[in-house]
Amino acid sequence: MARVVARHTLGWLAAGNAIGVLLAALLVWPALNDSLAPLTYGRWIPLHLDWQLYGSCALPLVGVLLAWCWDVRHPHAVGQARLALRVWSLALLLGGVAWLGGGSSGKPFLEWHGWSRPLLPIAMLLLWSLLATHVWWRRSEFSRGGLAARILLLAGLLIVPNALHWSAGREVYPSVNPDSGGATGARLLASTLGIVAIYGFLAEVLAITRRDRRAWYWGYFVFSVALCIGIEHGNASHHEAAQVAGLATLLGWLPLTWIYFSGGRGEPAARRWWGAAWAWWVALVGSGLWTFLPGISERLKYTNAMVAHAHLAMAGLVTSANLAVLVELRGVDRPRYFWVWQGACLAHCAVLLALGVEETGHLGELFLSAPWTQAIYGARLLAGVVLLAVALSWWWRSLRREEAKNIDAR
Repeated sequence: MARVVARHTLGWLAAGNAIGVLLAALLVWPALNDSLAPLTYGRWIPLHLDWQLYGSCALPLVGVLLAWCWDVRHPHAVGQARLALRVWSLALLLGGVAWLGGGSSGKPFLEWHGWSRPLLPIAMLLLWSLLATHVWWRRSEFSRGGLAARILLLAGLLIVPNALHWSAGREVYPSVNPDSGGATGARLLASTLGIVAIYGFLAEVLAITRRDRRAWYWGYFVFSVALCIGIEHGNASHHEAAQVAGLATLLGWLPLTWIYFSGGRGEPAARRWWGAAWAWWVALVGSGLWTFLPGISERLKYTNAMVAHAHLAMAGLVTSANLAVLVELRGVDRPRYFWVWQGACLAHCAVLLALGVEETGHLGELFLSAPWTQAIYGARLLAGVVLLAVALSWWWRSLRREEAKNIDAR
Protein backbone atom coordinates (compact mmCIF):
# COMPACT_ATOMS: atom_id res chain seq x y z
CA MET A 1 0.00 0.00 0.00
CA ALA A 2 2.81 2.41 0.85
CA ARG A 3 4.35 1.67 -2.55
CA VAL A 4 1.14 2.73 -4.27
CA VAL A 5 1.23 6.02 -2.36
CA ALA A 6 4.87 6.53 -3.31
CA ARG A 7 4.20 5.86 -6.98
CA HIS A 8 1.42 8.45 -7.17
CA THR A 9 3.37 10.97 -5.09
CA LEU A 10 6.52 10.74 -7.17
CA GLY A 11 4.53 10.73 -10.39
CA TRP A 12 2.92 14.06 -9.51
CA LEU A 13 6.26 15.43 -8.32
CA ALA A 14 7.71 14.66 -11.76
CA ALA A 15 4.65 16.05 -13.56
CA GLY A 16 4.68 19.27 -11.54
CA ASN A 17 8.42 19.67 -12.10
CA ALA A 18 7.97 19.10 -15.85
CA ILE A 19 5.49 21.98 -15.98
CA GLY A 20 7.93 24.05 -13.91
CA VAL A 21 10.67 23.43 -16.47
CA LEU A 22 8.30 24.53 -19.24
CA LEU A 23 7.48 27.73 -17.35
CA ALA A 24 11.18 28.41 -16.75
CA ALA A 25 11.85 27.89 -20.48
CA LEU A 26 9.10 30.38 -21.37
CA LEU A 27 10.85 33.01 -19.27
CA VAL A 28 14.15 32.39 -21.04
CA TRP A 29 12.53 32.33 -24.50
CA PRO A 30 9.28 34.38 -24.27
CA ALA A 31 8.64 33.91 -28.01
CA LEU A 32 7.75 30.29 -27.25
CA ASN A 33 4.45 31.59 -25.90
CA ASP A 34 3.45 32.51 -29.45
CA SER A 35 4.13 28.96 -30.61
CA LEU A 36 2.12 27.47 -27.74
CA ALA A 37 -0.82 29.89 -27.92
CA PRO A 38 -3.42 29.69 -26.51
CA LEU A 39 -1.62 27.40 -24.03
CA THR A 40 0.65 30.20 -22.82
CA TYR A 41 2.33 30.88 -19.47
CA GLY A 42 -0.84 31.76 -17.56
CA ARG A 43 -2.61 28.56 -18.63
CA TRP A 44 0.23 26.35 -17.33
CA ILE A 45 0.75 28.06 -13.96
CA PRO A 46 -2.26 26.38 -12.22
CA LEU A 47 -0.98 22.95 -13.23
CA HIS A 48 2.44 23.62 -11.70
CA LEU A 49 0.99 25.02 -8.47
CA ASP A 50 -1.90 22.64 -7.92
CA TRP A 51 -0.25 19.43 -9.08
CA GLN A 52 2.54 20.10 -6.60
CA LEU A 53 0.24 21.08 -3.73
CA TYR A 54 -2.56 18.53 -4.14
CA GLY A 55 -0.32 15.86 -5.69
CA SER A 56 3.24 15.51 -4.47
CA CYS A 57 2.73 17.50 -1.25
CA ALA A 58 -0.65 16.09 -0.18
CA LEU A 59 -0.38 12.40 -1.04
CA PRO A 60 2.31 11.49 1.55
CA LEU A 61 -0.13 12.84 4.17
CA VAL A 62 -2.77 10.57 2.65
CA GLY A 63 -0.27 7.73 3.06
CA VAL A 64 0.07 8.50 6.75
CA LEU A 65 -3.72 8.49 7.15
CA LEU A 66 -3.88 5.11 5.44
CA ALA A 67 -1.18 3.74 7.74
CA TRP A 68 -3.05 5.05 10.79
CA CYS A 69 -6.55 3.91 9.84
CA TRP A 70 -6.38 1.13 7.25
CA ASP A 71 -7.17 -2.49 8.01
CA VAL A 72 -4.29 -4.10 6.10
CA ARG A 73 -5.67 -7.59 6.81
CA HIS A 74 -8.78 -6.91 4.76
CA PRO A 75 -8.61 -8.90 1.48
CA HIS A 76 -9.34 -5.77 -0.58
CA ALA A 77 -7.25 -3.30 1.45
CA VAL A 78 -4.66 -2.61 -1.26
CA GLY A 79 -7.28 -2.51 -4.00
CA GLN A 80 -9.34 0.04 -2.10
CA ALA A 81 -6.26 2.17 -1.49
CA ARG A 82 -5.47 2.02 -5.20
CA LEU A 83 -9.04 3.08 -6.02
CA ALA A 84 -8.88 6.10 -3.71
CA LEU A 85 -5.51 7.23 -5.08
CA ARG A 86 -6.54 6.70 -8.71
CA VAL A 87 -9.68 8.78 -8.24
CA TRP A 88 -7.57 11.48 -6.55
CA SER A 89 -5.07 11.47 -9.42
CA LEU A 90 -7.87 11.48 -12.00
CA ALA A 91 -9.30 14.60 -10.34
CA LEU A 92 -5.91 16.33 -10.67
CA LEU A 93 -5.56 15.24 -14.28
CA LEU A 94 -9.03 16.48 -15.24
CA GLY A 95 -8.39 19.67 -13.30
CA GLY A 96 -5.32 20.22 -15.46
CA VAL A 97 -7.45 19.79 -18.59
CA ALA A 98 -9.89 22.42 -17.29
CA TRP A 99 -7.15 24.92 -16.43
CA LEU A 100 -5.47 24.55 -19.80
CA GLY A 101 -8.86 25.28 -21.33
CA GLY A 102 -9.11 28.52 -19.37
CA GLY A 103 -11.56 27.27 -16.75
CA SER A 104 -10.05 28.79 -13.62
CA SER A 105 -11.38 30.75 -10.67
CA GLY A 106 -8.29 32.96 -10.85
CA LYS A 107 -7.37 32.28 -7.20
CA PRO A 108 -3.95 30.65 -6.67
CA PHE A 109 -4.25 27.07 -5.38
CA LEU A 110 -8.04 27.35 -5.62
CA GLU A 111 -8.38 27.36 -9.39
CA TRP A 112 -11.13 24.72 -9.33
CA HIS A 113 -13.99 26.31 -11.29
CA GLY A 114 -17.00 25.26 -13.32
CA TRP A 115 -17.21 21.54 -14.02
CA SER A 116 -13.84 20.93 -12.33
CA ARG A 117 -14.89 22.50 -9.03
CA PRO A 118 -16.34 19.33 -7.40
CA LEU A 119 -13.68 16.92 -8.69
CA LEU A 120 -11.17 16.98 -5.82
CA PRO A 121 -13.84 17.27 -3.10
CA ILE A 122 -15.42 14.09 -4.53
CA ALA A 123 -12.05 12.32 -4.39
CA MET A 124 -11.59 13.53 -0.82
CA LEU A 125 -15.03 12.28 0.20
CA LEU A 126 -14.31 8.85 -1.31
CA LEU A 127 -11.05 8.66 0.64
CA TRP A 128 -12.82 9.82 3.81
CA SER A 129 -15.52 7.19 3.40
CA LEU A 130 -12.94 4.42 3.07
CA LEU A 131 -10.94 5.72 6.05
CA ALA A 132 -14.08 5.81 8.20
CA THR A 133 -15.04 2.31 7.07
CA HIS A 134 -11.65 0.87 7.96
CA VAL A 135 -11.66 2.58 11.36
CA TRP A 136 -15.07 1.01 12.00
CA TRP A 137 -13.76 -2.42 11.03
CA ARG A 138 -10.80 -2.01 13.39
CA ARG A 139 -12.65 -0.34 16.26
CA SER A 140 -12.12 -3.27 18.65
CA GLU A 141 -8.34 -3.12 18.12
CA PHE A 142 -7.92 0.46 19.30
CA SER A 143 -7.71 1.72 22.84
CA ARG A 144 -10.38 4.20 23.87
CA GLY A 145 -7.98 7.06 23.36
CA GLY A 146 -6.81 5.75 20.00
CA LEU A 147 -10.34 5.31 18.70
CA ALA A 148 -11.39 8.74 19.99
CA ALA A 149 -8.39 10.35 18.29
CA ARG A 150 -9.28 8.77 14.96
CA ILE A 151 -12.93 9.76 15.24
CA LEU A 152 -11.97 13.36 16.05
CA LEU A 153 -9.57 13.45 13.11
CA LEU A 154 -12.20 12.06 10.75
CA ALA A 155 -14.70 14.64 11.99
CA GLY A 156 -12.19 17.39 11.24
CA LEU A 157 -11.28 15.98 7.85
CA LEU A 158 -14.93 15.93 6.79
CA ILE A 159 -14.82 19.73 6.78
CA VAL A 160 -11.99 19.87 4.22
CA PRO A 161 -13.77 18.90 0.96
CA ASN A 162 -16.67 21.19 1.79
CA ALA A 163 -14.34 24.07 2.64
CA LEU A 164 -12.36 23.52 -0.59
CA HIS A 165 -15.49 23.55 -2.73
CA TRP A 166 -16.85 26.66 -0.98
CA SER A 167 -13.63 28.70 -1.02
CA ALA A 168 -12.95 27.98 -4.71
CA GLY A 169 -16.07 29.92 -5.69
CA ARG A 170 -15.58 33.34 -7.23
CA GLU A 171 -18.47 34.66 -5.15
CA VAL A 172 -16.68 34.00 -1.84
CA TYR A 173 -13.92 36.60 -2.04
CA PRO A 174 -12.12 38.34 -4.92
CA SER A 175 -9.05 36.85 -6.56
CA VAL A 176 -7.19 40.08 -5.80
CA ASN A 177 -8.29 41.92 -2.66
CA PRO A 178 -7.93 45.69 -3.25
CA ASP A 179 -8.20 46.36 0.50
CA SER A 180 -5.15 44.28 1.44
CA GLY A 181 -1.49 45.14 1.03
CA GLY A 182 -0.44 41.52 1.39
CA ALA A 183 0.05 38.89 4.07
CA THR A 184 0.05 40.10 7.67
CA GLY A 185 2.17 38.76 10.51
CA ALA A 186 -0.90 37.16 12.07
CA ARG A 187 -1.85 35.34 8.87
CA LEU A 188 1.68 34.15 8.19
CA LEU A 189 1.98 32.93 11.77
CA ALA A 190 -1.37 31.11 11.57
CA SER A 191 -0.53 29.34 8.31
CA THR A 192 2.90 28.31 9.59
CA LEU A 193 1.41 26.94 12.80
CA GLY A 194 -0.83 24.81 10.60
CA ILE A 195 2.29 23.27 9.06
CA VAL A 196 3.78 22.75 12.52
CA ALA A 197 0.63 20.93 13.64
CA ILE A 198 0.57 18.69 10.54
CA TYR A 199 4.18 17.60 10.88
CA GLY A 200 3.82 17.19 14.63
CA PHE A 201 0.94 14.81 13.94
CA LEU A 202 3.08 12.95 11.38
CA ALA A 203 5.81 12.40 13.93
CA GLU A 204 3.26 11.00 16.38
CA VAL A 205 1.71 8.59 13.89
CA LEU A 206 5.05 7.46 12.47
CA ALA A 207 6.38 7.03 16.04
CA ILE A 208 9.64 8.84 15.31
CA THR A 209 9.57 11.08 18.37
CA ARG A 210 10.08 10.18 22.02
CA ARG A 211 7.30 10.58 24.55
CA ASP A 212 9.38 12.85 26.80
CA ARG A 213 9.79 15.40 24.00
CA ARG A 214 6.11 16.00 23.34
CA ALA A 215 5.37 18.39 26.20
CA TRP A 216 7.68 21.17 24.98
CA TYR A 217 6.55 20.87 21.37
CA TRP A 218 2.82 20.91 21.99
CA GLY A 219 3.11 23.30 24.92
CA TYR A 220 4.80 25.89 22.72
CA PHE A 221 2.19 25.19 20.05
CA VAL A 222 -0.64 26.09 22.45
CA PHE A 223 1.26 29.24 23.47
CA SER A 224 1.79 30.20 19.81
CA VAL A 225 -1.88 29.68 18.93
CA ALA A 226 -2.96 31.84 21.86
CA LEU A 227 -0.50 34.54 20.81
CA CYS A 228 -1.71 34.38 17.22
CA ILE A 229 -5.31 34.85 18.33
CA GLY A 230 -4.30 37.89 20.36
CA ILE A 231 -2.54 39.67 17.49
CA GLU A 232 -4.56 42.07 15.38
CA HIS A 233 -6.02 40.40 12.31
CA GLY A 234 -7.39 41.96 9.15
CA ASN A 235 -5.59 44.73 7.30
CA ALA A 236 -2.71 45.13 9.79
CA SER A 237 0.54 46.77 8.71
CA HIS A 238 3.89 45.02 8.83
CA HIS A 239 5.21 48.24 10.40
CA GLU A 240 3.35 47.35 13.60
CA ALA A 241 5.71 45.93 16.21
CA ALA A 242 3.15 43.33 17.33
CA GLN A 243 2.98 41.84 13.83
CA VAL A 244 6.78 41.49 13.59
CA ALA A 245 7.07 40.20 17.17
CA GLY A 246 4.34 37.63 16.59
CA LEU A 247 6.04 36.32 13.49
CA ALA A 248 9.39 36.28 15.32
CA THR A 249 8.01 33.68 17.75
CA LEU A 250 8.52 31.19 14.91
CA LEU A 251 12.23 31.29 15.76
CA GLY A 252 11.38 29.27 18.84
CA TRP A 253 10.33 26.40 16.59
CA LEU A 254 13.82 25.97 15.19
CA PRO A 255 15.32 24.18 18.24
CA LEU A 256 11.99 22.56 19.15
CA THR A 257 11.55 20.85 15.80
CA TRP A 258 15.14 19.60 15.88
CA ILE A 259 14.59 18.09 19.33
CA TYR A 260 11.20 16.67 18.37
CA PHE A 261 12.33 14.97 15.16
CA SER A 262 15.78 13.81 16.28
CA GLY A 263 14.79 11.15 18.76
CA GLY A 264 16.80 8.47 16.98
CA ARG A 265 13.69 6.48 16.10
CA GLY A 266 12.23 5.55 12.75
CA GLU A 267 13.93 4.38 9.57
CA PRO A 268 17.68 5.20 9.41
CA ALA A 269 17.42 6.00 5.67
CA ALA A 270 14.90 8.75 6.46
CA ARG A 271 17.10 10.64 8.92
CA ARG A 272 19.11 12.62 6.42
CA TRP A 273 15.87 13.66 4.70
CA TRP A 274 14.49 14.84 8.04
CA GLY A 275 17.78 16.66 8.60
CA ALA A 276 17.53 18.34 5.20
CA ALA A 277 13.93 19.30 5.92
CA TRP A 278 15.04 20.94 9.18
CA ALA A 279 17.81 22.88 7.39
CA TRP A 280 15.27 24.18 4.86
CA TRP A 281 12.94 24.97 7.76
CA VAL A 282 15.64 27.16 9.33
CA ALA A 283 16.16 28.93 6.00
CA LEU A 284 12.41 29.33 5.49
CA VAL A 285 11.72 30.85 8.91
CA GLY A 286 14.80 33.06 8.80
CA SER A 287 14.20 34.37 5.29
CA GLY A 288 10.47 34.75 5.92
CA LEU A 289 11.06 36.93 8.96
CA TRP A 290 13.72 38.96 7.12
CA THR A 291 11.53 39.64 4.08
CA PHE A 292 8.62 40.69 6.34
CA LEU A 293 10.59 43.49 7.99
CA PRO A 294 9.63 47.10 7.10
CA GLY A 295 11.76 48.47 4.27
CA ILE A 296 12.71 45.01 3.04
CA SER A 297 9.16 43.85 2.39
CA GLU A 298 8.46 46.85 0.18
CA ARG A 299 11.52 46.09 -1.90
CA LEU A 300 11.01 42.35 -2.33
CA LYS A 301 7.21 42.04 -2.49
CA TYR A 302 6.00 40.56 -5.80
CA THR A 303 9.55 39.95 -7.00
CA ASN A 304 11.50 36.79 -7.79
CA ALA A 305 12.65 36.81 -4.17
CA MET A 306 9.16 35.71 -3.20
CA VAL A 307 9.30 33.02 -5.88
CA ALA A 308 12.57 31.84 -4.33
CA HIS A 309 10.91 31.77 -0.90
CA ALA A 310 8.05 29.65 -2.25
CA HIS A 311 10.44 27.13 -3.84
CA LEU A 312 12.48 27.02 -0.64
CA ALA A 313 9.30 25.94 1.13
CA MET A 314 7.97 23.49 -1.47
CA ALA A 315 11.00 22.04 -3.26
CA GLY A 316 13.19 22.29 -0.18
CA LEU A 317 11.28 21.78 3.07
CA VAL A 318 8.13 19.94 1.94
CA THR A 319 9.78 17.66 -0.63
CA SER A 320 12.54 16.65 1.81
CA ALA A 321 10.00 15.99 4.56
CA ASN A 322 7.76 14.03 2.21
CA LEU A 323 10.64 11.85 1.00
CA ALA A 324 11.34 11.13 4.67
CA VAL A 325 7.67 10.20 5.17
CA LEU A 326 7.71 7.85 2.16
CA VAL A 327 10.81 6.14 3.57
CA GLU A 328 9.19 5.86 7.02
CA LEU A 329 6.13 4.27 5.42
CA ARG A 330 8.50 1.95 3.50
CA GLY A 331 7.01 3.06 0.24
CA VAL A 332 10.50 3.73 -1.11
CA ASP A 333 13.96 2.52 -0.18
CA ARG A 334 16.87 4.86 0.37
CA PRO A 335 16.18 7.50 -2.35
CA ARG A 336 19.14 8.20 -4.62
CA TYR A 337 20.58 11.57 -5.57
CA PHE A 338 20.06 13.19 -2.18
CA TRP A 339 22.81 15.77 -2.65
CA VAL A 340 21.91 16.37 -6.28
CA TRP A 341 18.37 17.32 -5.29
CA GLN A 342 19.48 19.51 -2.39
CA GLY A 343 22.17 21.24 -4.45
CA ALA A 344 19.90 21.93 -7.41
CA CYS A 345 17.18 23.24 -5.11
CA LEU A 346 19.67 25.52 -3.35
CA ALA A 347 20.95 26.85 -6.68
CA HIS A 348 17.39 27.38 -7.90
CA CYS A 349 16.47 29.44 -4.83
CA ALA A 350 19.77 31.35 -4.72
CA VAL A 351 19.63 32.66 -8.30
CA LEU A 352 16.00 33.72 -7.93
CA LEU A 353 16.76 35.48 -4.65
CA ALA A 354 19.67 37.31 -6.29
CA LEU A 355 17.40 38.44 -9.12
CA GLY A 356 14.69 39.50 -6.68
CA VAL A 357 17.08 41.64 -4.66
CA GLU A 358 18.22 43.49 -7.80
CA GLU A 359 15.10 43.63 -9.94
CA THR A 360 13.28 46.51 -8.26
CA GLY A 361 16.06 48.84 -9.38
CA HIS A 362 16.27 47.34 -12.87
CA LEU A 363 12.67 46.70 -13.89
CA GLY A 364 13.26 47.83 -17.45
CA GLU A 365 16.15 45.41 -17.88
CA LEU A 366 14.09 42.57 -16.42
CA PHE A 367 11.09 43.08 -18.68
CA LEU A 368 13.22 43.76 -21.76
CA SER A 369 15.18 40.53 -21.17
CA ALA A 370 18.61 42.05 -20.53
CA PRO A 371 21.45 39.50 -20.88
CA TRP A 372 22.22 39.39 -17.16
CA THR A 373 18.57 38.68 -16.25
CA GLN A 374 18.35 36.02 -18.94
CA ALA A 375 21.53 34.42 -17.59
CA ILE A 376 19.85 34.11 -14.18
CA TYR A 377 16.70 32.69 -15.73
CA GLY A 378 18.88 30.27 -17.69
CA ALA A 379 20.59 29.10 -14.49
CA ARG A 380 17.17 28.67 -12.91
CA LEU A 381 16.07 26.58 -15.92
CA LEU A 382 19.16 24.38 -15.64
CA ALA A 383 18.52 23.77 -11.94
CA GLY A 384 14.92 22.91 -12.77
CA VAL A 385 16.01 20.38 -15.37
CA VAL A 386 18.21 18.67 -12.77
CA LEU A 387 15.31 18.57 -10.29
CA LEU A 388 13.06 17.09 -12.99
CA ALA A 389 15.65 14.43 -13.87
CA VAL A 390 15.90 13.36 -10.22
CA ALA A 391 12.12 13.28 -9.80
CA LEU A 392 11.75 11.16 -12.94
CA SER A 393 14.42 8.79 -11.63
CA TRP A 394 12.57 8.38 -8.34
CA TRP A 395 9.25 7.81 -10.12
CA TRP A 396 10.71 5.31 -12.57
CA ARG A 397 12.35 3.40 -9.73
CA SER A 398 9.00 3.24 -7.90
CA LEU A 399 7.38 1.82 -11.03
CA ARG A 400 10.10 -0.79 -11.39
CA ARG A 401 9.75 -1.74 -7.75
CA GLU A 402 5.99 -2.21 -8.14
CA GLU A 403 6.52 -4.25 -11.31
CA ALA A 404 9.04 -6.50 -9.54
CA LYS A 405 6.57 -7.00 -6.68
CA ASN A 406 3.81 -8.05 -9.11
CA ILE A 407 6.15 -10.52 -10.83
CA ASP A 408 7.14 -12.04 -7.47
CA ALA A 409 3.47 -12.35 -6.55
CA ARG A 410 2.82 -14.45 -9.63
